[in-house]
Amino acid sequence: MSHDPRAFRNALGWFTTGVAVVTTQLEGEAPIGITVNSFSSVSLDPALVLWCLDKGSDTLPVFEKCSCFTVNVLGEDQKDVSNTLARAGHHQLDGMNVVKGVNGCAKLEDALAVFECEVHARHDAGDHIILVGAVKAFSSAEEGRPLLYHRGGYQALAG
Repeated sequence: MSHDPRAFRNALGWFTTGVAVVTTQLEGEAPIGITVNSFSSVSLDPALVLWCLDKGSDTLPVFEKCSCFTVNVLGEDQKDVSNTLARAGHHQLDGMNVVKGVNGCAKLEDALAVFECEVHARHDAGDHIILVGAVKAFSSAEEGRPLLYHRGGYQALAG
């Protein structure tokens, strides 16, 4: 069965997602980050999470080689971070409030939640790669409002 890709994408747009930045770093290179909305929990025991990377991404060569990554869940006040790291060729973390995490990857200090992972598995999945991470450390804010994405744009929680 063949689907119209645009119609399929529009239908998927009805599913509201959070927005995250995934960071990594190869030895001897600067840390990078990419904006994603494909983050999900996989397992509580062991603690596993996943996210998906388009095979056309300019970050693919780095994420194919990395041994770790960190998922940073963005707050509603971090649209600028999301927009910057969503653009091809703009993945440097210069000027962002980051520290090195326990897995050696950068983590955004202002993120609502942070999941520091070692690569557990990579799975080929159509035009994407699924990266599964074994969570080695995590943290979360006491308060905050998540940055949401719905129907091609940012949204806010009511109230």
